[in-house]
Amino acid sequence: MSSQDWLDKDFYAVLGVSKDASAQEIKKAYRSQARKYHPDHHPGDAKAEEKFKEIGEAYSVLNDPEQREQYDAIRAMGSGGARFSAGQGGPGGAGFEDVFSSMFGGGQGGGFPGAGGPGAGGARTAGGAGNPDLDDILRMFGQGGGASGFSGGGGFPGSAGGAPAKGADLSARTRISFRDAALGTEIRLSVDGRSLTTRIPAGVHDGQKIRLRGKGRPGPGGAPAGDLLLTLDVDEHPVFHSEGTNLHLTLPVSFDEAVLGTKVSVPLLDGGSVTLKIPAGTPSGRTLRVRGKGIATKKTTGDLMVTVEIAVPTHVEGAAKKAVEDLREALADEDPRAGLAEAAAR
Repeated sequence: MSSQDWLDKDFYAVLGVSKDASAQEIKKAYRSQARKYHPDHHPGDAKAEEKFKEIGEAYSVLNDPEQREQYDAIRAMGSGGARFSAGQGGPGGAGFEDVFSSMFGGGQGGGFPGAGGPGAGGARTAGGAGNPDLDDILRMFGQGGGASGFSGGGGFPGSAGGAPAKGADLSARTRISFRDAALGTEIRLSVDGRSLTTRIPAGVHDGQKIRLRGKGRPGPGGAPAGDLLLTLDVDEHPVFHSEGTNLHLTLPVSFDEAVLGTKVSVPLLDGGSVTLKIPAGTPSGRTLRVRGKGIATKKTTGDLMVTVEIAVPTHVEGAAKKAVEDLREALADEDPRAGLAEAAAR
């Protein structure tokens, strides 16, 4: 974008805001317009792409308080349709010397500081001797061709053709343990030739994709970096599995514990433990809930779901065998399969 564009383009009109709009109003308008005309929503539409670039040009100036002040000043000098031109302006117009003779008290031939008049040291001109171009004007405000705040070609920082050119999005895949997925962890990745560290939130699951803002490819000219779309492969755990934020495990208990009831220590994923009461007469396969001992995320905390499994001894001899035989005889009238055949025949 050339310096003359500051006179030719009404950046406020491009964003659809008034000249006294606040910084927040300008940002809000830019986001709305950029979203509306983003090339991703208009593939192959050259007009939409050009509009998107114009929006970027406007925002890059109006979002910077210093540049906005300079832009307003230059637009004010050129208001009424006048352009800064070489030499004398036409009827009703104004040349450089006309504008600056009124501002700085200079006359024909170089009242403007740094102009190419006698002894001026060779300032650049836009035509006849003594007429500085717009880059010389910008130097009055601390800017200029190749000066701080502009690219070497007269563009704006972080712009590509005027539009803030966000860096490319990248994709990556990594494997983490079940514990790290449930509790959250910090991992190091090598992406696009760069090493980066990022935080994996608690409660992610196998195959989940998470978007890491600003972790993609850096944008050109200092523009924002793209995003990294990271796919997670989560290893299985030998004891726990998850359903949402609830953790599940199978708890072996002995026959007498299930019959008579007891209290047992149950391990937790974070390395601690919790005491669980097994009610008398608990059958194998019953699930008991321990509230608040599941996966804790920013939004909620799940429960620990403990499924009881009665462990049957494989070798019973002596007194133990005699005790089981006595129990069988005492419970001879009880049929654990009563009604099964009838139910199966339905």
